[in-house]
Amino acid sequence: MAAGFATQTSSVILHSGENYIVPKAALEVAPNVTEMQVGLSQTEVAEEQIQVEEKQRVLGIVPNFYVSYLPNAAPLTSKQKFKLAARTIVDPITFAMVGGAAGIEQAQNHFSGYGQGAQGYAKRFGAGYADTVAGTFIGSAILPSLLKQDPRYFYKGTGSKPFRFLYAIANAVICKGDNGRWQPNYSNVLGSFAAGGISNLYYPAQDRDGAGLTFANAAIGIGASAISNLLQEFVLKKFTPKVPGNAVAKP
Repeated sequence: MAAGFATQTSSVILHSGENYIVPKAALEVAPNVTEMQVGLSQTEVAEEQIQVEEKQRVLGIVPNFYVSYLPNAAPLTSKQKFKLAARTIVDPITFAMVGGAAGIEQAQNHFSGYGQGAQGYAKRFGAGYADTVAGTFIGSAILPSLLKQDPRYFYKGTGSKPFRFLYAIANAVICKGDNGRWQPNYSNVLGSFAAGGISNLYYPAQDRDGAGLTFANAAIGIGASAISNLLQEFVLKKFTPKVPGNAVAKP
C-alpha cells in the first residue's frame, strides 16, 4: 500500500482454465486521522503543586511552603528545590522573623562580642540571616538535589495521636526520596552540621568553640525540625487557609 492512500481489496473466483484481467483501480486518499495524547509531565505536575504550596501561609501571613498535604506529591527537580529555597529566604516574613530574633538577642546581650547599638543589631541580624540562608539552601536545596531527597514534610493527618506524634518526630531524621521511598534524612542532618560549621566563620570569637558550636547549632537545627513537624501535624493546617481539598493521607 502506498503511503497516504487507503487500503483497497477486491476478490474474484476463477475456475480451471479461466483468465481474469484486473481492471484499473484508482487509489483513494486515506482519511486524515491524527492521534494525540494530552497530559502533564511529572515536572509540570510538581510545578503546579509548588504553586499551591507557595500560597500556603499560616494565618494567611507566615510562609508554610515546606509541607505537602498531598501524600503522593510529585518529586521536585533540582531547579524546583532551589526555587522553593530562594522563595523562602526572600519572603518579607523571613526578614521580619530574623529581625525579631536579633532584637531579642540584643536585649539579652546574647553574643556580646557584637556589642550594642545599631551596629550590634546589624551584626546579629546578619548572623541570623546567614544561618537561615545556609540552613535553607544546604538542607533544602543543595543536599536534597545531590542525594535525591524531598525536603518537604508530608502531612499524615490520620491514625492515632501517638502514631502521628512519632511520625512527626521521626521526620526530622527520615524523609521521602525522589523515588517515593522513605530513607534516612541525610539532607537535614548533614545540612544542620554544615550550617553549624559555617556559623563559626561569623560568630564572635569568644562564642566560637569549633566543634562545640557546630554540634550545638546542628542539634538546634534537628530539634527545630522535629518541633516544626509536630506543629505541622497537629496545629498549622487549621490556621493555613489555602490547602488542597483532598489532603489527608491514607494510614
